Amino acid sequence: MASLYLSCATSTTAASRHPFLKPSHVITTHAKPSHPLHQISCTSTTSQNQNDDTKPQGGKVVDRRNVLLGMGGLCGAANLVSGNTPSASANPIVPPELNKCGTARNWNNGGKPLDDINCCPPLTTDIIDYKLPPVFHMKIRPSAHRVSAEYMYKYNLATDRMKRLPADDPRNFMQQANVHCAYCNAAYDQPGQGALQIQIHKCWLFFPFHRWYLYFYERILGKLIGDPTFALPFWNWDHPRGMTMPPMFVEDPRSALYDRKRNQKHLPPAVVDLGKTDSTDTLQLVSNNLTIMHNEMIRCISDPLDFMGARYCEGSEANPGEGSVESGSHTVIHSWVGDPEQPTSEDLGNFYSAARDPLFYCHHANVDRMWYLWQRLPNNKLPNKRITDPDYLNASFLFYDENAQLVKVYVRDTFDNRRMGFDYERIDLPWVDYRPPPQAARTKINKVVDAPNAKTLFPLKLDGVVRFQVDKTKKGKADEILVLENITVDASKMIKFDVFVNDEDDNPSELDKASYLGSYAQLPHKPRSGTTSTSSRIRLRLTDLYDDIDIGDDDAIVVTLVPRHQGPGVTIGGIKIMENPTKPNPTAAAAAATVAATSSS
Repeated sequence: MASLYLSCATSTTAASRHPFLKPSHVITTHAKPSHPLHQISCTSTTSQNQNDDTKPQGGKVVDRRNVLLGMGGLCGAANLVSGNTPSASANPIVPPELNKCGTARNWNNGGKPLDDINCCPPLTTDIIDYKLPPVFHMKIRPSAHRVSAEYMYKYNLATDRMKRLPADDPRNFMQQANVHCAYCNAAYDQPGQGALQIQIHKCWLFFPFHRWYLYFYERILGKLIGDPTFALPFWNWDHPRGMTMPPMFVEDPRSALYDRKRNQKHLPPAVVDLGKTDSTDTLQLVSNNLTIMHNEMIRCISDPLDFMGARYCEGSEANPGEGSVESGSHTVIHSWVGDPEQPTSEDLGNFYSAARDPLFYCHHANVDRMWYLWQRLPNNKLPNKRITDPDYLNASFLFYDENAQLVKVYVRDTFDNRRMGFDYERIDLPWVDYRPPPQAARTKINKVVDAPNAKTLFPLKLDGVVRFQVDKTKKGKADEILVLENITVDASKMIKFDVFVNDEDDNPSELDKASYLGSYAQLPHKPRSGTTSTSSRIRLRLTDLYDDIDIGDDDAIVVTLVPRHQGPGVTIGGIKIMENPTKPNPTAAAAAATVAATSSS
């Protein structure tokens, strides 16, 4: 099988192809076996196959609502192993009652109603269950930095026609933005659950909701220009050549793709700062960005929910916890593009207004691509990436399709993007092998042995850099997870903090080092409780970090938290280290090894 991507972070030729890469990550003596990323056969699932997937398991109907189960074709080596045992069902999130859409509020501005925009999409009672159509032509979503002038013309034309549709047409650009605003800014309650809100962020609904959202947005654009093969571009901010705003969105103020509410200091050639470090060193920014992507996609993931987001079902309070990409690169791009001169960082920098910027869809196409790539990354330490919980599979949403028909869709139909009729252009992934160099941490840790134990500090108000010790579950190198729980935040602020372990040099602008573990970030949003959002948590896998630092027989690690936001706004209820409950599966390891061997032959 031919290789899908070329690894470029561990060869000397990488420096010439990617001049932004730091030499320490290109010419290395610490290289570890790379993660090969290969194309795995991903045959489109037929209708018959979907029907077969919905048969009762073991003679019993799994979901008591008798909603058909359908497990899409999750491609990758992980598909060769058995799924997780479904948990006891508490009922999946169901679509909102559109006639009860309420007033969304902007909690960046004292909780005032959004008078200038009605987040409630058009109301209709004609709802049908959506069936994925047969795939006759696979759409290939291109990199926004590599498209032709002809493509840019078509994209601009389609967007212009969308903006010119009647204001009450659900396919109108602003009405499509309203769909995102209503789902994301608490305009909807959970049916039958009182004041409990529907929220598709900070939970396992994040990826499937946005995949459906882009799917219909893309089909509407294609319908408007009579081209069913039209595909949205993705802004590949994970690649050095894509770490600036795509030119098509910024060069012509008359273009339908232009939005004046963007940070004017971050227009090209400004390089994306995924770490929100405010560094002015371009090489450092690119190196930080690649390290962040490696951590989010590979290094810190111990469980599918660490990537996808925490469990969220009917009767649950919103915001149980976001996945690694949502909390990291996804959120920072929103903030980086949003205009700080606007009252509350409109457009892209605030959930309620984000989808008003055409760049939102290009950004989220790359977020969706991260899900696509993560599904296919062979990872022996994460043998099973499938979520088979019925409360996940049967969660559903409402969207308007390209014919202005209101349709009901399910999470279970999102797992195979090719079954949905789209794929992604193949480009190099330098972050796959961008694992930071090891460090001899003991020399520094001996100097900070007086750092207080976490047990004496928490709950902790994080309004400045803080360092403390956290007890390990056992001495030496082990398969462990660092958990920060009960994170309460000021929802009116952009919040971000970084986590370092046994950090040697205390340089917060450098994230391309073994001691950098991960981040927590949130965009301004409106939780039901007003200005705070409770019960969020992040889990960061320590195992690879332990391999990269010399922890010897230490009983504890030294954790440093570095806030990137200004002032107070975060309280962390507790922090602990726990053993990784996910055990390696030999079947998955053998499957990944087979894929790699086949590809290299």
